[in-house]
Amino acid sequence: MSRRERSGPHRGGTAGENHGDGVGYRRPPREHQFKPGQSGNKNGRPKGSKNEATIINELLNRKIDIRENGRLRKITVLEGILTRFAEDALKGKDKSAAFLLNRKQLIESSEQPATPLLDIDDRKVLEFYAAQLCAQFKKQGESE
Repeated sequence: MSRRERSGPHRGGTAGENHGDGVGYRRPPREHQFKPGQSGNKNGRPKGSKNEATIINELLNRKIDIRENGRLRKITVLEGILTRFAEDALKGKDKSAAFLLNRKQLIESSEQPATPLLDIDDRKVLEFYAAQLCAQFKKQGESE
């Protein structure tokens, strides 16, 4: 007989057994079970702790001071990083230029171009149909 086929309080067992108090593997006695709202991991993740994505977003969106043309400017860390890449690309560093151009291409390919929903021919057909409907309603209004 395999473990799953054993009879017991949760598998039918004998008629005299109390089905509610089955104690055994993964079935602790009632007095040792967790109370409602009580966790089994008291030292688990503390409330308010941040995951990696939140920490990275906060770091990249933090404002820093930079001096540009003798003036102090506040920009985000992300903008500073991209500015540094652009400066390096202008100095002839191929990797920086390739990185920036690849990012630009990726951003442009993910954006949907603003194209009209209807081309000129479709628009003319719809306008003609709308004019016919208006004329038909005018005729019905005059005949009444």
